This record gives sequence, C-alpha cells and structure tokens, in this order.
Amino acid sequence: MNLKIVNPDPKYAPVKLVEPTTLGYIHIAAEVQPRRLPFLQRLPAGPEKAELIGTLQALARQLEQMDAVEKVTLYDAVAIAPVRSRYLKERGESIRIARFDIVVLIETRSVESIPNVQDSETYKALFDALRRHAKHLHVMAARNGKRIGDVDKTRDGLFLFNYFVADDASVMLELWDYLAAWYAVETGLDNSILLVPLEGEHSDYKAINHARWDLSVPQFLLRQFSKKSFWTYVLANLEANQVVAMPALYRLAAGPRGATSPRRSRVLATTVVALGAALALARRRRAGR
Repeated sequence: MNLKIVNPDPKYAPVKLVEPTTLGYIHIAAEVQPRRLPFLQRLPAGPEKAELIGTLQALARQLEQMDAVEKVTLYDAVAIAPVRSRYLKERGESIRIARFDIVVLIETRSVESIPNVQDSETYKALFDALRRHAKHLHVMAARNGKRIGDVDKTRDGLFLFNYFVADDASVMLELWDYLAAWYAVETGLDNSILLVPLEGEHSDYKAINHARWDLSVPQFLLRQFSKKSFWTYVLANLEANQVVAMPALYRLAAGPRGATSPRRSRVLATTVVALGAALALARRRRAGR
C-alpha cells in the first residue's frame, strides 16, 4: 500500500524532524476509572484511585534511583476522545480502543537496558499495583522512531498520547509526518516523540505519539475543531490510508490532596462549557465539508 495524501496543502509539507533519541521507553497504560462521558475525565478521583496514584508516585521515585533509568513520569487523563471511523467499524472487536486514564512512561538510558529495568523488583511492584486496579493494561517496550523535539516533562502542561492502528505500519509512519505538520501549523506544536514497539514486541498499537502544549483543554479543542482542515485534511487522510488515531490528553498526575481542589472544579466547569461550544462548532464545520 502506498501513501495517499488527499486535499494536499503546501502549508502541511512533512514536518521537520531531528534525530531520534537513543533512550529506551516502557509505556504502561491502564484503564482504572475511565469516564463514560466522551472527553471529560478530570473529575475528582475516588479514594482508591488517589491511593493508587500515591503508590505509583512513590515507586516511580524508587525506579529513578536505578542507574539504567533516566526518568519516570506519571500521567492522569483529562480528556479521551471518542473515535469514529469506517476502519474501526470494518474491523470490529479486533481493535482495542485506547481508553487509558493512567499512563506511566519509563525512560531508560538505552534500549538495551529495558529488560534489566523490567526485571527489577521495583518495576514488578509498580506493574502489580496497576494490574490489581486496572480493568485493562497495555505495556509496550519501545524506541523513539521519529522526533520533532523533546517533550518537557519537568513541568505540567497538556500532554498527548495518541495511539495508532493501521493496516500498514510503514504508511502510517509516512503519514505521521504530514499530520504532525498540520498540528505544528494549526496548534503551535513544537515537540513530539513517536514511540514504536521494539522488534518482536507485541503491541495493540503500531505507534504511540507523545507531545505537549502550554494550553488548556478548551484552548486545544477549539484550536483543533475550529479548523475546517482538521476534517478535510487530518481525518480525511487517516481514513484514506486506513489509519486510526486514538488521542487522549493528560496532565501530570497530582497527589491525593490535589484531586479535589476547588481550582480543579472550576477548570472542569470551564472545560464543560468550552467543550460544548467546540463540539457545536465542529458539527457546523463538518456539515460544511
């Protein structure tokens, strides 16, 4: 299968890339308490999930003491997009929809050091803690296949993990360059790392993209859905190349005390209002295609 670009636009020429990192990655994604309501996820965590996050944070700090580990980052979902696609309908239950509300990303100093980290008692404790609470768990040992720029995880922001499935992985990787260009032009994206599974690694996804913005959820949704080209270029090219993207937005996971703060409640209320406006605008844009 060859890459097809529909509605080509010179603004979205393949994004400029830098050399991939030499780090190894262990991406652990869990469905713990994903909300049924599309998008909105950042509701106050129950005591069980709050306790789990605290446990994971303590284990993450322990993992970072290993010589083989560069960094461990814990994410909590704020928005999980509903996915609708002919591709998904045709393949039915053969594709696992990504609805992960907790992600742990372990960066190792090299790809070769991944097995040593996974054999450690601290990693096993972290994995077991997630397995006890998760309805579904997905683990992918990966390398960095493509990179626009490093994702800053030293401070909070709006983080993306985008889970890709496709008939042809090579076509999906080519298409990613064009879709990333759209996000660079239309949303100001200036960083991203594409994680691809190691050879022989079983994964439900051909790749997982990771990126970050200094935006709120409402700002990001409006920047995306307000663009007619999102429908005519991004979604159209995914469909034309038999690729599905399953995006979820995250914040750095807060400790148990931060889960129910008044500020978070105000942010949630603002998100609800902005989401309604964004979806209404999206429907108008889509109708006008």
